[in-house]
Amino acid sequence: MTTQMKSLSAGEFRKKRPTGSDRMLTVGRHTGRWFLFGVLLFIFVTPLWSIVAAALSGGAVAPGQLVTIPDSMTLSNIVEAWTSERILRYFWNSMVMAGLGVPLQVLVSALAAYALARKRFRGGAIVMLLILATMMMPEEVIAIPLYLVLSDVPPFGVSLLNTYAGLILPVLGWAFSIFVLVKFMREVPVELEEAARVDGAGDLTIFFRVILPCVKPALGTVTVFGFLMIWDQYLLPLIVAEDTDMFTLQIALLNLRQDDMISIAVVMSVALLALLPSVIVYLALQRYFQSGITAGSIKG
Repeated sequence: MTTQMKSLSAGEFRKKRPTGSDRMLTVGRHTGRWFLFGVLLFIFVTPLWSIVAAALSGGAVAPGQLVTIPDSMTLSNIVEAWTSERILRYFWNSMVMAGLGVPLQVLVSALAAYALARKRFRGGAIVMLLILATMMMPEEVIAIPLYLVLSDVPPFGVSLLNTYAGLILPVLGWAFSIFVLVKFMREVPVELEEAARVDGAGDLTIFFRVILPCVKPALGTVTVFGFLMIWDQYLLPLIVAEDTDMFTLQIALLNLRQDDMISIAVVMSVALLALLPSVIVYLALQRYFQSGITAGSIKG
């Protein structure tokens, strides 16, 4: 009996042992996978590394030149860019726009999502459809109407051009954030809301103490995307800012590139300065961002 089991085990082992073709197939899969990873790494890392290398290069960098190895490495370009009073002013304008715009955008989007997800009212589906329709409209289409509205805000007749309010107010409502938060808020059990109402909680108490804690991953997701959307704004500051003192860092990058008195290496250093806040925000909210993406894919 024991001999038969041993022979059977040996036979099964021979059947399960990979053949030469199986090994070649496995090696081919691994090779193809690592080749694909290498191509993606090259595509995404090369531009970033070229910016860093150009910023650290002490030699002359021609416009459009792909720098892979810094020439006589130096930090003078970064120091010049990050200590320039004019560039720091542009950076401050971008920080004010994003620092005030992102929290207000998340709050406005969360309130709108709460009404659409947890309240029943006539025409709610039409309102949601109109909000989603704004996602399909290019910013260039509303550029002229937006300028006319900001130059003469009804019914007050005041102009918001060349002001921080003009930079911030147009980005407070974003269809993407509302859409994401609506999907998550609809998944919150109704029993939690009913239990809070039994305890005497009102709509605002339920919103802040019941709904928002349940959708923290979604809040992290819309915060990251909202920051990127506001921080990378180019058309809106271009419309609002009439004075160079109101320029944001994104507009400044184009002006600096056209300035013959400023080297390309310094411009690349400013680009690094513009990149840093996005990286910091993502790393700070990475846990919530990944949880929100994962939960959305599971629910989806």
